Amino acid sequence: MDTKIGSIEACKPGSGDVANAPTIGVNTVHSTPVAFSSAEATLGRHLARRLVQIGVTDVFSVPGDFNLTLLDHLIAEPGLRLIGCCNELNAGYAADGYARARGVGACVVTFTVGGLSVLNAIAGAYSENLPLICIVGGPNSNDYGTNRILHHTIGLPDFTQELRCFQTVTCYQAVVNNLEDAHELIDTAISTALKESKPVYISIGCNLAGIPHPTFIREPVPFSLNPKLSNQMGLEAAVEAAAEFLNKAVKPVLVGGPKMRVAKACKAFVELADSCGYATAVMPSAKGLVPEHHPHFIGTYWGAVSTAFCAEIVESADAYLFAGPIFNDYSSVGYSLLLKKEKAIIVQPDRVTIANGPAFGCVLMKDFLSALAKRLKHNKTAYENYSRIFVPEGQPLKCEPKEPLRVNVLFQHIQKMLSGETAVIAETGDSWFNCQKLKLPQGCGYEFQMQYGSIGWSVGATLGYAQATPEKRVISCIGDGSFQVTAQDVSTMLRCGQRPIIFLINNGGYTIEVEIHDGPYNVIKNWNYTAFMDAIHNGEGKCWTAKVFYEEELVEAIETATGAKKDCLCFIEVIVHKDDTSKELLEWGSRVSAANSRPPNPQ
Repeated sequence: MDTKIGSIEACKPGSGDVANAPTIGVNTVHSTPVAFSSAEATLGRHLARRLVQIGVTDVFSVPGDFNLTLLDHLIAEPGLRLIGCCNELNAGYAADGYARARGVGACVVTFTVGGLSVLNAIAGAYSENLPLICIVGGPNSNDYGTNRILHHTIGLPDFTQELRCFQTVTCYQAVVNNLEDAHELIDTAISTALKESKPVYISIGCNLAGIPHPTFIREPVPFSLNPKLSNQMGLEAAVEAAAEFLNKAVKPVLVGGPKMRVAKACKAFVELADSCGYATAVMPSAKGLVPEHHPHFIGTYWGAVSTAFCAEIVESADAYLFAGPIFNDYSSVGYSLLLKKEKAIIVQPDRVTIANGPAFGCVLMKDFLSALAKRLKHNKTAYENYSRIFVPEGQPLKCEPKEPLRVNVLFQHIQKMLSGETAVIAETGDSWFNCQKLKLPQGCGYEFQMQYGSIGWSVGATLGYAQATPEKRVISCIGDGSFQVTAQDVSTMLRCGQRPIIFLINNGGYTIEVEIHDGPYNVIKNWNYTAFMDAIHNGEGKCWTAKVFYEEELVEAIETATGAKKDCLCFIEVIVHKDDTSKELLEWGSRVSAANSRPPNPQ
């Protein structure tokens, strides 16, 4: 029953095909332990072997004097590539994107100046429940407790500032400043990241990485992750109560949420949808976790900005089961969802709550959904209602020759590019709403960062996701404002020979902020983005750029990117009007603005 490291189950594989989720990792189990020479029996090589064992074959890094020796030992490990990034923030975002595709990611930075730079990306991974190993090259072990002041610090002899910052955004922190307990600390940190599906922090003293030690002289013994188990009596009671609640409903629905990934319950959710016949939707941050070719799939439930006819079916249901939801101000459109607690079953990764009544703890989501599938009566009423009221969306008005390109026309053409061999990365901004409307073919990946919503995330995430899934063509939709935050690491994509298609949507500012609250601070300096890319390319690697103003130019650019330049990084700058936004952003922005501007409660 134990899960060995090296066989980590990923709920959402890189292929995007939930029903055929592969196991991730490299099998390093040996019947006879393998002894290493003293040059290999070092702390650095042990850490490297552990990373390879859990399925990490690429580590994103920025060198600094405290981590250089450690980097030497990571490079020396067969099967592990070091991907040098332009800055620590992007290294963290890349590890985030990698973890989404592979199930776990890793980055290496230097002490404090690197650690505090990567901190924002680690916080984002924490919010999205991604197992990420953040490794920091720390001070010389002899300097602890000496009252010395070191460089890369704030000038105090206390070296714990970085550690204290990481304590709130990681689930475990290991400070390795002696060799005696290094083996245990490293193994505990890595296993905790995998069990909790959260980032961990490992600090390695800069003078320790290259020192042999008896605990590292053999191949790491594969250690097991004891699986979480449901309380059987609680599970049976929860299933009984839920089945009674849903079976008496007239038009119940299912809605998948983002925590299905961490609960590894995507397959169980699909099994439930297959068996019960309910209309099935997803919350926006769960897009891609449920196959959209499912016969009862009705779209994205996002309150007032849901896909067509989805909200009407969900909110008019007399019972709804939400699996792994997150109801925050963004996903609830400024707390405006028309849901009633007494109609809802809320299934979290280890807890089930039924309406205003009982709650059942120690019940795993995947066990609950699988067991419930066997107890529900088949009921297609809600889906039949959806089929009756559904009207296919109209097509955007065709652009006249030389008419300025519109965003809805752009995404009409992006839709045609999607297949099982592509993946979509949507940046924070209007791309959230436009990409939600894309219909994902079977096997097409999809990622965006909704809970944390850090602009600029998508550049690093594209780097990491593309590195983890070289068989896929990543299509990234990035606004100009977001791109300016993290643009440098397109150069790392070139160094790695990646071939994403990046649509840079140039509308002259932070459009999502404009629709929440406008001001002169939302206008940015315009760049010549294609010239910027050409400068980064500098004749090294495969890169092709285009700037498009009209639909006919867009069509030609896409034909080139998917044809003659299919093996290149393709960067297409799309010039659109500053006020050209999706109708969903207009609605969402006004509601979020209203939520943000609520006056203080009377004291």
